[in-house]
Amino acid sequence: MRILFTGGSGKAGRHAVRYLRDQGHRVLNLDQTPLDEPGIETRIADITDAGQVHDAMTSHIALDELDNGTDPQPFDAVVHFAAIPRILITGDAECFRVNTLGTYNVIDAALKAGVRKIVFASSETTYGICFAKGERKPDYIPVDEEHPTVPEDSYAMSKVVNEASARSFQARSGADIYGLRINNVIEPHEYETKFPSFITEPEKRRRNIFAYIDARDLARMVECCLETDGLGYEIFNVANANTSVAAGSAELAARFYAGVPMTREMGAHETFYLIDKAKRLVGFAPVHDWRQELGRDA
Repeated sequence: MRILFTGGSGKAGRHAVRYLRDQGHRVLNLDQTPLDEPGIETRIADITDAGQVHDAMTSHIALDELDNGTDPQPFDAVVHFAAIPRILITGDAECFRVNTLGTYNVIDAALKAGVRKIVFASSETTYGICFAKGERKPDYIPVDEEHPTVPEDSYAMSKVVNEASARSFQARSGADIYGLRINNVIEPHEYETKFPSFITEPEKRRRNIFAYIDARDLARMVECCLETDGLGYEIFNVANANTSVAAGSAELAARFYAGVPMTREMGAHETFYLIDKAKRLVGFAPVHDWRQELGRDA
């Protein structure tokens, strides 16, 4: 496939573009930061500028395509990860502006260029727990995609708006547009640096609903979405199958979620950030577990 990937220089994006390249796809990275990665071209662009996004969407990927003597070929898919990645990096209004306007421009340009498959990054923060003032518990556990999304911060608000925009774009176009509510992204080197404290201090993972997503498994989820046609508009939780702490799910529920309704029995270490829908509809099967990464049996 010919894939335009926005935000491929970022923490999650760089793993995804490498994975897609290694699967044989031709990837153009649209970012404001160059990515020094063989086989991946980077186009410098500001996603809040509709003209720049349209230009990238309708241009050649690299100089070698000029030898074909043809006009630029259309992209088969667009994956949109570019964003201000959380609150407290820019001003709140700027975070909201960049994330909402950028997403509008990317999906609008993609559809006008004839793209029929768009995958975009939403967030775990939409559930209002991650960046809440003080402690906020889920309405129920495990948290599935039907859980209310009523956040208070500008980043999560922008992601909720983006989901609404994407749903409207899909309704008028009939294209496949899939949103990924991505949990806390963990890169391979971070198991050694971060997880020892997570294991012994589970309270550090409360805001992430005790979940995580390995960056390599997130890349697999992107490909699962690219390979699955005909779903229309869908939103998926994306996390690894197990929690990010040593304590079992029953112990965590008793300590942190007392009084919170539980809609079904949980596995011994099953994530509270439910991924059943992604497994069922696109065949998502995460394989990287922190216990294996750290050589632990339990």
